[in-house]
Amino acid sequence: MPSPSGSSTLSKPAPRFASIGSPYFGIMLAIMAVVLILSNIGASKGVVLGPIITDGGFFLFPLAYILGDVMSEVYGFKVARKAIITSFALSVFASLCYWVIIVLPGFTDEYGTAKQAAIEGALGPVPQIVLASLLAFLAGQTINSWILVKMKERTGEKTLWARLMGSSVVGEFVDTLIFCSIAASVIGITDFGMFANYVLVGFVYKTGVEFLFVPITVLVVGYIKKREPSYGPVAA
Repeated sequence: MPSPSGSSTLSKPAPRFASIGSPYFGIMLAIMAVVLILSNIGASKGVVLGPIITDGGFFLFPLAYILGDVMSEVYGFKVARKAIITSFALSVFASLCYWVIIVLPGFTDEYGTAKQAAIEGALGPVPQIVLASLLAFLAGQTINSWILVKMKERTGEKTLWARLMGSSVVGEFVDTLIFCSIAASVIGITDFGMFANYVLVGFVYKTGVEFLFVPITVLVVGYIKKREPSYGPVAA
């Protein structure tokens, strides 16, 4: 109906999301949790590729963000937040298991002591890495998901690529800065130059990977939307 000023007031349609009920969400959640746990282990190793300083989990971690983008777009912010919390609960559980494995008494022969030292070296730093990931991923992925959903409220189903790219830039920067600030000492970064390199390379790499995979992410989102029977307007 006409507004007092004489112009027509048009209401925006509610953004569309699916409810949890199909196997797709469970599969993505499982993959996200496994990727996160493996990334935490890999991140305890510093990696030098020429002038580039990174960690052993660099090739895995962007996949968690891509999965987060898909879940945010298809299922909405609240469901994506549940996936983030669940993944980290499992990651903390894995870290506790590593601690139990380390403190259990082992063989005292030469092979046994060497094995114990190797396990402590590989899994010992992981609790601090988990803490870094917990704070970084909760902040970065939550901001990423929130921005994506807010953009969807304004644009509807249009410009999915813009939502994926715009939310990734902010989320990955927050994630990388927090994670590197806490985890740098664990992987052997001792001065500001190395730290700046670590942050810059991590941010550019993670964002670049997400941008590179945007066409594939769009296809996956479209595939799941078409096969989710409940995909429709969110109830008021």
